[in-house]
Amino acid sequence: MSKRVSESPEERAPLSRDRVLRGAVAVADKAGIGSLTMRSLAQELGVKPMSLYHHVANKDEILDGIVDLVFSEIELPSPDGDWRSEMHRRAISARRVLRCHPWAIGLMESRTTPGPATLRHHNAIIGTLRGAGLSVKMTAHAYALLDSYIYGFALQEAALPFKGPETVAEVAEPIAQQISADEYPHLVEMATELILQPGYDFGNEFEFGLGVILDALTRSIPDNRELPSFTPAG
Repeated sequence: MSKRVSESPEERAPLSRDRVLRGAVAVADKAGIGSLTMRSLAQELGVKPMSLYHHVANKDEILDGIVDLVFSEIELPSPDGDWRSEMHRRAISARRVLRCHPWAIGLMESRTTPGPATLRHHNAIIGTLRGAGLSVKMTAHAYALLDSYIYGFALQEAALPFKGPETVAEVAEPIAQQISADEYPHLVEMATELILQPGYDFGNEFEFGLGVILDALTRSIPDNRELPSFTPAG
């Protein structure tokens, strides 16, 4: 008599909206948002495609749901804390989450049916910036500036041909060898004096830029115009 293969807890779990959405995130994480279809999702979950419709109405509902799941992974700033520390922590968290889910970068602000995690996220950021002393208008400017920077950096980072400092040299050296120092002296200087040096990590640029933005926002608060600027290490 053949032995029955034991099922994992995930396989034993009944299908639910939460399981469907987490399966959709898994599909997108593996092969990008373009790979997410009802068929590929059903295959990921080990069910028939029609069974998904008992839990989600259509693909749009899935997209709304997985965007909300991504927002739920980002640490919320606390309006009761030091606003700069809280916005710094939230920015670092958002970048980390987007590195895990790069497909989400283009979807985060595109959905018209925001879920509860998305609304909590936006409300917490607005509350933190307002609590810092920024006007409603300046809060809108600050929020747009911060998110443009975070999403833009995440998009650029996701597009790089190297992943982390360990692979920079093997990718950048062949490129640098094709560049003429006579024609492109500044590119060669940047490559040889910075990018190809041991330990170079493009990700370190994130903290520098974030500090510059937070400095500027600090000086926009009426009582903080004379505060010293952020001086990055190195």
